[in-house]
Amino acid sequence: MSAKAYADFQDLLMLGPEGDEAAVAAVRARDAQLTKPAGSLGEMERLVEFMARWQGKAEPTFEDPMVAIFAANHGVTDQGVSAFPREVTKQMVNNFTKGGAAISQICALHEINLRVFELALDMPTGDITIVPAMDERTCAATIAYGMEAIAGEVDLLCIGEMGIGNTTVAAAVYAGLFGGSGADWVGRGTGVDDEGLARKANAVDRALERHAGRLNSPFEVLAHLGGREIAAMLGAIIAAQHNRIPVIVDGFVATSAAAIAQAVAPGSIDHCIFAHTSAETGHKRALEHMGKTGLLDLGMRLGEGSGAALGAVLCKTALHLHKNMATFAEAAVDEKLD
Repeated sequence: MSAKAYADFQDLLMLGPEGDEAAVAAVRARDAQLTKPAGSLGEMERLVEFMARWQGKAEPTFEDPMVAIFAANHGVTDQGVSAFPREVTKQMVNNFTKGGAAISQICALHEINLRVFELALDMPTGDITIVPAMDERTCAATIAYGMEAIAGEVDLLCIGEMGIGNTTVAAAVYAGLFGGSGADWVGRGTGVDDEGLARKANAVDRALERHAGRLNSPFEVLAHLGGREIAAMLGAIIAAQHNRIPVIVDGFVATSAAAIAQAVAPGSIDHCIFAHTSAETGHKRALEHMGKTGLLDLGMRLGEGSGAALGAVLCKTALHLHKNMATFAEAAVDEKLD
């Protein structure tokens, strides 16, 4: 593969804007005046700082949050790695749009915009145990598509995915980036039994062997072992960085897109937080490799942006408290004496 196809994306990842520390200072100054002991809201206070830093606003907003779900299909499902056929991907996309899925209900309840992007569902990627998932042109075009999908006045982006078989390709991506065997990274995904789990591990091992010597850059790992939804989520992360949009990353599969970005340029995901630690066994290991932690640990493994949306709810709550709590002066409450 030629590095030329990905040069622009590499430059964008390496040259993204830095966070606005003046906005963070303003948030901290107000926080110090609110009627509570300093630091007593813990991570909720840090969420406000996170929003301010990456929006570049002393008064961060939650006016147009969006959950973006990228849906794709995978040839590796031919290896019996999922409990469901890949036709379910399209069926679930329909369920999202009709409001029947968990993510649909979370977004409706909390007034979060939900957009679903279908990525050639009738053309699964190549079976990674035999051929590359994507050629470089397809991979690059899909990253670009993910960048273009993030348009409008979005002030918080949550990324999620749908794709039968995509926990297998995500496991392969992690193995390609961080090392290890299939058994180190695969989990039960849609609920495979022990035999299905063994097939997943075997498929990852065969893919690693098949593409050995052609995984010399993060983009090559993505093209050979990944999927369209992972490429598109990478594009969304890049676009958000350059448009000063903070990002909440969902679980096991979505994190693999962030892992690609970080492998290219370590600071390129500073504008991202990780919503939760998935019940997929490899997710915690991946976050540890990346030096990251999940905001929540609820034993979730649904995907479809559900954990990221719950992270957005926490951001909304944190911003509401920061904006609407009384200061010591307004409440006529004595501040702590030195």
